[in-house]
Order: sequence, then C-alpha cells, then structure tokens
Amino acid sequence: MLRKIRITLAVLCFVPVTLLFLDFTGTIHAWFGWLAKIQFLPAVLALNLGVVAALVLLTLLLGRIYCSVVCPLGVMQDVFGRLGRRRRKNRYSHSPALSWLRYTVLSLFVVALAAGVGSVVALLDPYGAYGRIASNLFAPLWQWGNNLLAGFAERAGSYAFYRTDVWIKSLPTFAIAVAMFAALAVLSWRNGRTYCNTICPVGTVLGFLSRFSLLRPVIDVTKCNGCGQCARRCKAACIDSREHKIDYSRCVACMDCIDQCRRGAIRYKRRRSTAVPVSDGGREADPARRRFLTGLSLFAAASVARAQEKKVDGGLAVIADKKIPNRATPIVPPGAQSLRHMTAHCTGCQLCVSVCPSGVLRPSTALTTFMQPVASYELGYCRPECTKCSEVCPTGAILKITAADKSAIQIGHAVWVRENCVPLTDGVKCGNCARHCPTGAIVMVASDPAMPDSPEIPVVNVERCIGCGACENLCPARPFSAIYVEGHARHRIV
Repeated sequence: MLRKIRITLAVLCFVPVTLLFLDFTGTIHAWFGWLAKIQFLPAVLALNLGVVAALVLLTLLLGRIYCSVVCPLGVMQDVFGRLGRRRRKNRYSHSPALSWLRYTVLSLFVVALAAGVGSVVALLDPYGAYGRIASNLFAPLWQWGNNLLAGFAERAGSYAFYRTDVWIKSLPTFAIAVAMFAALAVLSWRNGRTYCNTICPVGTVLGFLSRFSLLRPVIDVTKCNGCGQCARRCKAACIDSREHKIDYSRCVACMDCIDQCRRGAIRYKRRRSTAVPVSDGGREADPARRRFLTGLSLFAAASVARAQEKKVDGGLAVIADKKIPNRATPIVPPGAQSLRHMTAHCTGCQLCVSVCPSGVLRPSTALTTFMQPVASYELGYCRPECTKCSEVCPTGAILKITAADKSAIQIGHAVWVRENCVPLTDGVKCGNCARHCPTGAIVMVASDPAMPDSPEIPVVNVERCIGCGACENLCPARPFSAIYVEGHARHRIV
C-alpha cells in the first residue's frame, strides 16, 4: 500500500512538472507553477525559507521522500529502472557507499555556488537537468504532435489547435541534454539510483538529513530469513541483507523492499530513539560527515550572501535569415536586475526559455553563463506587456515584475549601424525602427541637416530606450540589422 501511494504521488508531481516545460499556452503554469518553486535548489536560491524548512522537516520525518516523489529527475530514473526490470528482475545488489565522491561533488558545487559560477551549478542541479531534458527533447515531440493535430483541425474547419514553431534554441545545451538523458537512461536501466547517490548534491544533502529521519524502513531480524529479495529489488543498492543493515543516507524511501518481502520482515516505522542508526554500525562520525557539515555551512552562507546581493542590486513577427550581432554585453530579461544576479541565482532549467512566446530567450553558450537565458531578437522582440519569464522563474534569478514595471526597466539600449541602414544603402524610405518603438525612443531625421529632402535616418534617445529589441527585430536590413540592442550589465529604471 505504501509503495502504491508513493507511486501515485510521484505521478501527480511528475506529469504537471513535465507539462510546465511542454506547455506553450501558459495554461499549465497558472495551475501548477508552484511545483517548480518547491524544488529544493530553486527554493534555496530564491530564499523561499518556508519551502526549504518544509522539505527539511519532511526529510527528517519520512526520509528521502523528496527524491522519490517531488524531484522529476529522480522519478524519471525510476521510469527507466522499471523498464529495465522487465528485462531482468532482481538485478540489483548491495554496494558500499562512495562517500568520497558524494562529498567531493558537493564541495565542488558549494564552491561554484559561492563563487557565482552558474554553469557548474546548472550542470549539477537535478531540477535544472530535468528541465533541459524536457525542454530540449520532450517539448519538440509535443509541439510536432500539436502541429499534426492543428493540420487535421484545419482540414476539418476547426481552429481548436494552432501551429507553433519548433526549433533548437542552442546546440550546446541540446547536446548536453541528450548526453544527460542517455547517461541517466543507461545508469538507471542497469543500476537504479546511481546518479542520485553518487553525483547529485541535493541527494547528498538530503541523504545526510535522512540518517536522522523519524520514520524509516527497518529490518526485523526475527522474521528475516536472509533470502536477499529486498536487496535485489533495492534501486539505491543500500540494503545489506546479510548484515541486516540499511544505509539510510542512500535510501530514497521507495518502499519497493517492503512490497517485495513476503515475510513482513521489513516495516516502515519509527526508529528507536536510543539506538545508533543502523547504517553507522555503532561507529563514531567519520571525517566525511564533518566535511559535509562544513560544506553545508558554506552553502548556507553563500545563499545568504546571494540573497543580500539580490536586495541591493522588460513581437511575434518572424523574419528569416537574421544573424546575431556581436554584443559586447549580453542581454538578460527584465527582472534579472543584473548579469551578476542572474549568474548567481540561475540553474539553467530552461523554464523561462520554454514559456517565452516571442522566442527571444535562449540558452547562453558563454562559459561562465552556460545554459542560462540570454535575449536575442532574430525571431521576435520582448513585448512590453509580457512578463511570463518573471512569473515562472523558481529560483529568483528573474524577479516577478508587472507590465508597468517592465515598461520602465532598461535592459539595454539601441545602437544604430550606419553602413547597414536601408535608406542609405538602397535609397528607399524606411522608418520601421521608429514606427514600432513602444517607448518613442527613436525618431527619424534627415541624414544631411543641410538638405531636408535627404534620406531619413534614425536617432536613438538612449535615456528612453528600454532595450526591448523591436527595432532590431523589425529592421529589414540583412543579414545584420542596421540597429541592434547592446545589453546593460546592470539594469536601471528609466
């Protein structure tokens, strides 16, 4: 019964979280956007202390339930493991914990977080990893299916579905998503939760806390006959059936062992208050545990430091064959406040990229901000009324803003490139940039002040420009626009 309850809850969490990355209408986010905000690392980075405290208490009460129910990457591994079990049952076996590897990865993660190296944090965060898999691998399939239904609907005279563009936003991010998906599939198929118990920093943190959980699977030695079925079904490889021991730091509370035991020798019950945890074997705490506590303190200090930094620190027309200009400073979304703030808080989950209706946001390919969102205006521009990216960000990397706020946030400013401007190169009248500027920051003036009839060229008022990119996107010049947006390292209010 406990296993069935756990599977039901896992499905109820996994499906909506996946749909958050597949939905391009915004409907799912209105109902289930909170599921992204209760993921462990996004909650820590956003300083959602209530969520963090709830997850810690949940782990201290029930063990690593988070890993088997809430974490989408963990649930996906269970799906692969279940498929592998059909090929060969009872294929798992007990293996010793690789504590040195777990704490080394956690230490690297803490150092990267404290130093603001967002690319490393993004690679190791389990929620961010699943987000990249869902948005790069699952979303195209979902969109192709939608377009197929839209085609059938059009032939039937119905407009219940509409077509959407399917495109790869970043080849490096796509390649990492494919590699991560393949590696997890192979590891889960063969060995179960290997990734969760050797690499995942969130798993290491929760694993340490689960050593002291109030409720846990316990082996009753008076009923156990040593058949080893529990160990052969344990996807975490944490049950030593010969010694009747369970490593609770690796146990993800999946309840498979309880369901498998025919003698009722394993029960999920309250631990003995006076007993030493079974996995410790009565030994004193090892140096790895002390290193973990030190790392956890650094992790907390880094999070608080980033939070303080946060406190002290904004067109659907598709024009083909545009090329990305060489921007000296990348553009990050309104609400991000600054490049530094974005780098320190973003886990590269791609949720904001998935919901951007204009195709403006895409993963960065720069080393220090790898897989974090940046704006580019080849496919559309950042509409002043759209605030979807700020509404869905679970980490606080993009703070929630209103449409009124966005209209006053300057994320960059337009720069005119004389040699590309159509009135001067082709001798035709244009004015697209001035006509479509939502803030009126661009006006057309005569190119030769002495000749009022000379071709008109744009002049940019950088004090009014908010960097939305409408001018760059709608400029008819090819392959590079005659006007483009240069990003600001720190946003300001205009």
